[in-house]
Amino acid sequence: MFHTSIPKHHYFIKKYLIRAILILLFSIGLNAQETKNSLGTLKQINAGVLNIGYTEAGSPNRTPVILLHGWPYDIHSYEEVVPLLSAKGYRVITPYLRGFGTTRFLSDKTMRNGQQTAVANDIIALMDALKIDKAIIGGFDWGARTADVMAVLYPERVKGLVSVSGYLITNLEANKKPLSPNAELGWWYQYYFSTERGEKGYKDNTYEFNKLIWKTASPLWNFSKETYDQTAQSFNNPDHVAIVIHNYRWRLSLAKGESKYDELDQKLQSRPKISVPTITISSDFDGAAIDGKAYENQFTGKYSHKILKGIGHNVPQEDPKSFADAIIEVDGYSK
Repeated sequence: MFHTSIPKHHYFIKKYLIRAILILLFSIGLNAQETKNSLGTLKQINAGVLNIGYTEAGSPNRTPVILLHGWPYDIHSYEEVVPLLSAKGYRVITPYLRGFGTTRFLSDKTMRNGQQTAVANDIIALMDALKIDKAIIGGFDWGARTADVMAVLYPERVKGLVSVSGYLITNLEANKKPLSPNAELGWWYQYYFSTERGEKGYKDNTYEFNKLIWKTASPLWNFSKETYDQTAQSFNNPDHVAIVIHNYRWRLSLAKGESKYDELDQKLQSRPKISVPTITISSDFDGAAIDGKAYENQFTGKYSHKILKGIGHNVPQEDPKSFADAIIEVDGYSK
């Protein structure tokens, strides 16, 4: 047998080199895991008519921030916002809205309702379940509408508001009036969803349909397949199609909501003002309304408007720092 002895000092060098490599590999793996889990821990809790899936990060004893996504997006829109806020000491909660991700209805008998007051009450129920009296609420798309509704109906629960695209509370009577042809073109999917063909088309082609919406709403955003696929998993929710279709049909008065929300929704039909401290954000997606002049008078508390150019509709994912900065700034409005 051929045999060679290894000098003792070479042995120790080899030993520590292997240890250093293992530590480096562990560190890389840990950092990847931290990045993947930057939203925090995924949890489930019964709240109202739902078992809500949500992530939580940051200090449980500090100011709560609730971040609300829209359609066709999910909690990963806030993947880079959450660590920025948790690093500042906030308790950051990011729930899946009804019909998305791991959020489920507790009963098969509950109406699959996308009505604005139903979604807003989901978040109030979540706050109650988590024993949160008051929180800063931020959102875009459906999330901004939900936040606006909460600020009107439950101002005592909203410490501050960050709303992308401004005042988005649905007025059913106003929605019956036609817009300019160019404006109507932008809502093509709303009319598509009003048909049986559209409902079936959305059900059969959810993945490609929503990817198209991402591209048209944010034409300059060069998102990766991995980024889109991460969110697209949330569309596999068994109630997703029903909630989306009902939401858009309800807005056009083509589908009824639940009677238990009628009184609340009636309060929203007079274009009520929002009194809580607010920052509104607009982007290229808002077109001619980018200056916020059309809705600035709807906010009667301390208020400011931010314009972000060169990005589309998914503001927190396209410009996470600006969105996080707005949350921090609006928190200062109420101090």
